[in-house]
Amino acid sequence: MTLTQSEKPRILLTNDDGPPDAKESPYVLGLYRYLTEVLGWDVKVVLPSAQKSWIGKAYHIKEVTKGRYFYPKEDGTGESSNKSRPLQLGELAEWILLDGTPATCANVALHNLYPGQIDLVISGPNLGRNTSSAFALSSGTIGAAMSSSLSKVRAIALSYGIVVHPSPQAYTEPAHHLGGRIIKQLWHNWGQDDCGLRNGEVDLYSVNIPLVEDLLSEEGLKIYWTSMWRNSYGRLFKQISPGDKAVVNPAGPDAPAGAREEARPSTEDDGDSDLLFKWGPEMKGLISPAESSLPIGSDGWAIHKGGASVTALRASFGEPHAREVTDPDTVLWKMKL
Repeated sequence: MTLTQSEKPRILLTNDDGPPDAKESPYVLGLYRYLTEVLGWDVKVVLPSAQKSWIGKAYHIKEVTKGRYFYPKEDGTGESSNKSRPLQLGELAEWILLDGTPATCANVALHNLYPGQIDLVISGPNLGRNTSSAFALSSGTIGAAMSSSLSKVRAIALSYGIVVHPSPQAYTEPAHHLGGRIIKQLWHNWGQDDCGLRNGEVDLYSVNIPLVEDLLSEEGLKIYWTSMWRNSYGRLFKQISPGDKAVVNPAGPDAPAGAREEARPSTEDDGDSDLLFKWGPEMKGLISPAESSLPIGSDGWAIHKGGASVTALRASFGEPHAREVTDPDTVLWKMKL
């Protein structure tokens, strides 16, 4: 089915933060309500059953992915069921939770649950920014969008950058409105890319909105068309000793130190091994880089300036050069010993 710009897209909403939760997944329900109640769009929701940040575009291939139905209420709580059932009083919709990765949720939704019924996949809103290649290549939010674009379905990854800790509740609704307007604008004005997987269209977009006070102003945030800042990270894990409590923070890159940490004792079979490591990334240089290190027009530069960024991406690994090949002999590699 080919939609005209006047028609409403059929949406799949997914994320990497899991079902509504005040600490780990505070934004998905609000965006769902904006898309359905304000824009009037038809939205199907398929989410990981638990937090799956930093997992990229991974798939679990040995495990059986089990799902259940979830019936959210206005406060984010809800009842789960192994079987589909009619909505009860106070329930907003029927969602699906899968014990799988964000990319798994997207693929199962597109090909098993709603085949041929989805026009646009929205992944997010992520708790934390996904600006720069270091974060994007690790992001489950972008991973789900990438998975969708590889199925030749339009996809947008939406992320909210946390600037103030804790982030004021007043910023959330304006962020949903801005994110929803950007998504609507992109849907009706989707970009072109000669190398795109779908008839020369852009494969996917990454949208980043910083949660800052300007969201409340009459002018709102500036929105920039951006490129992706190419950066790098260093140590992501800390070495620990046997018997230490492995404190794990699965949240996004903007999570403050000590937030949403879960103490997990080392397993009994650790023994006296010297090779024990836990997740403990050093993020200061990535979250608060010197402005001089940020290329003007990049997504990292935009969020540093307090603006929203919109970055068109390809569902592929970048190449240092690309050229059209007409003569096979020109790409023949002759090794010199």
